[in-house]
Amino acid sequence: MSHGERNKRGEPLLNKYPNAIPPIRATTILSVRRENEVVIAGDGQVSMGDTIMKTTARKVRTMYDGEILAGFAGTSADAFTLFEKFEAKLDEYNGNVTRSAVELAKEWRTDKMLRHLEALLIVCDEEITLVISGTGDVIEPDDGVIAIGSGGPYAQAAAKALMKFTDLPLKTIAEEAMKLAAEICVFTNDHILIESLPNEEEKEEKEKKKNNRNHTK
Repeated sequence: MSHGERNKRGEPLLNKYPNAIPPIRATTILSVRRENEVVIAGDGQVSMGDTIMKTTARKVRTMYDGEILAGFAGTSADAFTLFEKFEAKLDEYNGNVTRSAVELAKEWRTDKMLRHLEALLIVCDEEITLVISGTGDVIEPDDGVIAIGSGGPYAQAAAKALMKFTDLPLKTIAEEAMKLAAEICVFTNDHILIESLPNEEEKEEKEKKKNNRNHTK
């Protein structure tokens, strides 16, 4: 029986295709977009081997004064290092998400220290959503729905179906898709944190201004 390809020492070749996006065994991060509105959702579970160490971790956050959203799958220390690097790129390139993502991916791939970091990032603003990997990939989803982590395929499939067949708000779509992933993936829980652009306060403020303009006409 074949157990896969091995090196000269008889060890299995875990990464036969070095340019493929590496699988991340823990967590689920999902981003859903409709026109200029986008949400990003993450679960709160942190696992060490087969043990759940934390259930309320924060894996999604805002950046650049709330104009950009980001989420990570992978080890926390590695992800925070990459967050800091990405924020520095945003400052350098005046909040240009695409340029910042490409420059981070280039540095991530070539830097001797960064190349050992194990994480995937989803970053988005009101115009674009990108996945950044340590193999140098910067990927924009065709339909605005993307997910990473071990529960990613389940959340992504659910979100695509809800986007296609319902008119539910994006936040509801993300929440329900994440709940489904939590029911299937043992490395994902139902403690879900969701961030959105524009955020709820900004949306309410815009609605108030719109209503005020209508009343004054």
